[in-house]
Amino acid sequence: MKEGQTFMAEGLAGLTREHLSRLRETFRGEVNTPGDKGYDDARRVWNAKFDRRPAILIRPTGAGEVATAIRFGREHGLEIAIRGGAHSNVGHSTTDGGLVIDLSRFRGVTVDPERRIALARGGALLGELDVAAQAHGLVCPVGVIGHTGVGGLTLGGGMGRLQRRFGLTIDNLLAVELVTADGRTVRASESEEPELFWGMRGAGANFGVVTSFEFELREFGPLLHRGVRIYPASALQEVWAMVRDFAAVAPDELTVIVSIGLALPVEDYPESVAGQPIVIVSYNHCGDAASVERDVAPLRAGPEPVSSSDSSQEYLEVQTANDLAMGWGSRSYIKGGYANDFRPEALDALLEHAATGSAESGFGITLQGGAMGRVPDDAMAFTGRDARFEMSAASDWEDPALDETERDWVRQAMAIVEPDAVAGRYLNEISESGPEETRAIYGDGKLARLTGLKRAWDPDNVFRLNHNIAP
Repeated sequence: MKEGQTFMAEGLAGLTREHLSRLRETFRGEVNTPGDKGYDDARRVWNAKFDRRPAILIRPTGAGEVATAIRFGREHGLEIAIRGGAHSNVGHSTTDGGLVIDLSRFRGVTVDPERRIALARGGALLGELDVAAQAHGLVCPVGVIGHTGVGGLTLGGGMGRLQRRFGLTIDNLLAVELVTADGRTVRASESEEPELFWGMRGAGANFGVVTSFEFELREFGPLLHRGVRIYPASALQEVWAMVRDFAAVAPDELTVIVSIGLALPVEDYPESVAGQPIVIVSYNHCGDAASVERDVAPLRAGPEPVSSSDSSQEYLEVQTANDLAMGWGSRSYIKGGYANDFRPEALDALLEHAATGSAESGFGITLQGGAMGRVPDDAMAFTGRDARFEMSAASDWEDPALDETERDWVRQAMAIVEPDAVAGRYLNEISESGPEETRAIYGDGKLARLTGLKRAWDPDNVFRLNHNIAP
C-alpha cells in the first residue's frame, strides 16, 4: 500500500499511513489499530454485548496526550469514546470505526492521610481507591465492583454500600481536572468554574476527559457488618411493609436492599423455596459492632425467614467479593429508577414476573436517605436523591441467543413499577441511550441548565458517547 492511500479495507476510512505515522511520532502512549497484535484484546469491554471495532485505540499517559488524542479525532472526524474501566452498561466505552481514548495506562491513586484527601488518576479503578484509602483507615464511598472505573462511576453519581453514612461518591468529590473539547486543561471545584463543577457531578461525561479526581476521605474500617434473610414469596407484602416502615427511622450506618428473584441454582437455597420466586432482605452496617444488634432489630420483627445469616468482614474483602461473578465476558442489561413506595398489586406482579426469569435476572430495591438525602437535590446535576428508594431490574448472562429474552425481562419488570416511579433515573443503571432517557434522568429544569453548560464547553458535541446532552 502506497503512502497516502487510505485504509478502507481495514476499517480506517479517511486515514492514511502518513496520518498514523505522524500521530505515533508525536504520541508517547500506545496507538493500536486493526491488524496490530494487541488490537483484539485492547478493544474488548466489560459487557460482551458490545463487540465493536474502533479505527484507533489510543492509550495516553498524561493530560497532554489526551489533548493530542482529542485534536486528532476532531481533525479526522472520528467519533470519540472515552474508556476508563470500560464498564459502561450502554456501550459508551467503545465505538465502531471511531477513536477510543483508553485511560488504562493512566491509573493510580495517592493519599494524603493528614489532609484526608485522595488523588485518583483518570483511569483508576475503584479497587485502587479502596486499597489506597484503607491503608490509612480511610474511605471514599464508591460502588461495589472493584474493577469498575472511578471515572464512570463518579461522573454518574456513585452509589454504593456507604452512601447513607457518607453520601454518594460525588458528595465527596472536591475537584476534577479535565481536558476539554478544545484541548484545554481545566480545574473545576466549588471555587473554580463552579457551574462546570455542578454539571460534572452527575453529567460529567458530556464536558471533557477527566484526568484527575480529588476526593475527601472519611475515617472508616476495617469491618462491615452484614446480614441476609431469605423469605418465601408469600411473605413479600409483610416483608415490604416492614422495610418501608423501617426506612423512615433507619440509622445512617445501615443500608438495606430488598431483592425479588428466583431461588436458583437450587443447591444454593433451602429445599422449601429452591427453584421458586423468593424475597431477600440484605443489609450492610458500617458503624460500631456494638450497635448492630440494636440497629437491625426492626428487620427481625417481621415474618420468619427460611434462612438467615449474619457476619462481619473486612471492607476490602466485601468490596471485591463479587468481582469474579461480575467479571469480564458476560452480557448485561439494566434499567433503574426511583420510588417512594410500591402498590401491593405491583409487588404481586413482580413475583409473577420473577417466575418467568432466570438465575441471572432479578429486581432490587435499595434504601436511600441518610447523608445522601441531606444534600439538596439542586446542589448538583445528579437527580433522584429525594426519593426514599432506588429500584432496578437487571440480568447478566453469557449466551448471545438470550439477548432479547433477558433484555425484555428487564424491560417488563420496570414496566410493572413504572406507575410507582418518581422523578429521575440513575444513569449508571441505564442500558439505553437517547433524548428520552436523558430527559428522564435529569428532568426538564436541570436539562435546560445542562444544555447551557454543554453549549459553553462542548458546542460541537465532541463528547457525545454518553447519556448525551445536545448543545
